[in-house]
Amino acid sequence: MLDMQRDNFPRGTICIEDIEIGMKRHLRKQVTDRDIELFAEVSTDHNPVHLDDDYAQDTIFEGRIAHGMLTAGLISAVIGEQLPGHGTVYLGQSLRFMAPVRPGDLVTAEVEVTAIDHAKRKVTMATSCQVDGKTVLKGEAVVLAPSRKFD
Repeated sequence: MLDMQRDNFPRGTICIEDIEIGMKRHLRKQVTDRDIELFAEVSTDHNPVHLDDDYAQDTIFEGRIAHGMLTAGLISAVIGEQLPGHGTVYLGQSLRFMAPVRPGDLVTAEVEVTAIDHAKRKVTMATSCQVDGKTVLKGEAVVLAPSRKFD
């Protein structure tokens, strides 16, 4: 069995005082049938393109795909667990879905710091997800980073 955790960065917090433009973090996760089923339950999105093989085969995707927001949730995991990490508050996120993610795909979610407003503790990051080197999602996130001054 593939160990997805070996390629992931440690979880924790990087405070605004230590964040620099160009910093990157990522995680890798294989999307499973169970992930898709659980996301459908939590979100109440039971669109058959995600859950029904026969239905999905007759769509433009020619098979089942993961929910786009499930994939986007991996970006949230990188931000909330790695960069900036614990204590981060999401202020906004733009998303463009470029290609579908299918059950069994290994997704790499990555964030890169592109701007920092130290006075407001705001960090802007380019966000993306790839499968086999192909970009399936891209966007931009703006977050409120934790600070040592508020501990």
